[in-house]
Amino acid sequence: MNNHPRLSPTGIEYGDYAWNFYSGCRHKQQGKCPPEVPCWAEGITKRFKGHYPNGFEPTFYPEALLSPLHVKKPSRILCAFMGDLFGDWVDWSEDYGGTLGEDEAGTYTIKGRILETIQRCPHLTFIFLTKNPAAMIKWSGMYREKWPGNCWLGASVTANGDMTMAYYGLSRVKAGKRFVSFEPLLGMIGQDELRNAAKVSDWWIIGRQTPASRKTEPRLEWVREIIEAADRAGIPVFLKDNLGWPRITDDGSPPFYRKSESGTWILRQEFPV
Repeated sequence: MNNHPRLSPTGIEYGDYAWNFYSGCRHKQQGKCPPEVPCWAEGITKRFKGHYPNGFEPTFYPEALLSPLHVKKPSRILCAFMGDLFGDWVDWSEDYGGTLGEDEAGTYTIKGRILETIQRCPHLTFIFLTKNPAAMIKWSGMYREKWPGNCWLGASVTANGDMTMAYYGLSRVKAGKRFVSFEPLLGMIGQDELRNAAKVSDWWIIGRQTPASRKTEPRLEWVREIIEAADRAGIPVFLKDNLGWPRITDDGSPPFYRKSESGTWILRQEFPV
């Protein structure tokens, strides 16, 4: 599998493979990311300069657009997590040539080629995540066409102020699943905001800043309130390993853990049906 361009097993536990046909981001320069919080993806580009020749400057790798076709088993594919495909700087209409993705104008665009690959892989689940959820609406077009059913669209929420844009974006797109990623969770999320999020999402993820820092460690009560709101709405919750809690323990407790038939407590790492 490693022989296929920019497709590799991922350490992000809710995915199986990372499909990084695009890397780089400008959200920090635009004020969408807290300037004092380090970006894990930017750190990776600095560590592996040979793999990311342009550093964290937005870069497309067209040679990687067909790589998922080589995955034969049902898998979850994390799409462009080394950047943000929905950043304001991305031009999806740009012509990249090739034999896939002919759109209504008769050109071969990056958007068309991505969707063509997804449609050719119905056994795979493609997971997209953005800090700019309003742009998902633009991607869907003026008629708000539905994304392929094997696409999951997510919005990042780090604190209460992010929820308005997450709700706006997710409420106006149609996809197989929609989700909210509370990562890194940097502040309390209000109950009204959580109720709104529950109306437009099928799954919630909770995690902390990577690399970990005591200054950005989420409070236990912040996590509890999110989980309890999810339980009231019937939404599955995925608690990431970076929270620092064991996956299996003899002395866990709800709502963070569920007790198994054997009596051990299992960390809630749930997926939507």
